[in-house]
Amino acid sequence: MRSYAKFSAVAIAAALSLTTLTACGSDSGGDGKDGKVKIMVGGLDKVIYLPAMLTQRLGYFKDEGLDVELLTEPAGVQAETSLVSGEVQGAVGFYDHTLDLQVKGKEVESVVQFSHAPGEVEIVSNKAAGEITSPKDFKGKKLGVTGLGSSTDFLTKYLAVNSGVKTSEFTPVAVGAGQTFIAALKQGAIQGGMTTDPTVAQVLDQKLGKILIDMRTPEGSKAALGGPYPSSSLYMNTSWVNGHKDTVQKLANAFVKTLKWMSTHTPEEIAAKMPADYAQGGKELYAQAIKSTLPMFTKDGVMPADGPATVERVLKSFNPNLKNATVDLNKTYTTEFVKKAS
Repeated sequence: MRSYAKFSAVAIAAALSLTTLTACGSDSGGDGKDGKVKIMVGGLDKVIYLPAMLTQRLGYFKDEGLDVELLTEPAGVQAETSLVSGEVQGAVGFYDHTLDLQVKGKEVESVVQFSHAPGEVEIVSNKAAGEITSPKDFKGKKLGVTGLGSSTDFLTKYLAVNSGVKTSEFTPVAVGAGQTFIAALKQGAIQGGMTTDPTVAQVLDQKLGKILIDMRTPEGSKAALGGPYPSSSLYMNTSWVNGHKDTVQKLANAFVKTLKWMSTHTPEEIAAKMPADYAQGGKELYAQAIKSTLPMFTKDGVMPADGPATVERVLKSFNPNLKNATVDLNKTYTTEFVKKAS
């Protein structure tokens, strides 16, 4: 109990510090006028959201005449909150939030679909590896997620329910990603958890845990979720999109250009373009993390044909708000801008 309390205090302090740092200097601008746009990312250093910072580092925003300010929060659910509150004009996070928000009366849509697989991995600590061999064994366990209500939370619940475990029979613990996730695993605050690269690569390198379910590829997504699962995306309030089409088109142009660039360059070349502090486990390990996750990304930003239906099925399996609701999937994404960009 003491170790969990200690971890919680560390995690909360880290999260508050991160939020404070990223909010500095972001009190004004970002309304789309003069090309100024604020985008909140659910973890800028996560490989699944790599196109956000990479686009800036490649100079593609500037090429489009945009002044984009990238902000970061530890989890996608916090990026969603920032968007809905009007703090930012765009969010880089999982597409599944657009469905969840629609049933809550919010019209939000994905305008650039970065991926067709979650890029997520269910890790099990070495200590618990013998007792957790599949999601059927989640019962009674404490499992790490980036944040409650986040996409890692959604996917963990689906894996459990799909294996006959009720969401009330295990405990999701908000541990963020990176060092806070690793600390929770080390201290036994969680027996396993859902996370992404570069955290996955660091956990394996430090021999702290093993991979239980790998959803970093379309094949892994199909095996775990029954189909393509579009995840990382740029999503925005539909009303803002409709009122700023020129700016949204420029954003789509920049991001699609980045996705194409990623598809023709090596993990090492991609890693070299990113901030040095993203490679906390070293350059080689960071390049390996990118290599493991690259298969999740699209090359054109277009929503995969069967993706929205897979996401709806997954969410309805455990989410009471969505279970009996009618979702208009056509309103949760648009291909208008990426097709023009292509």
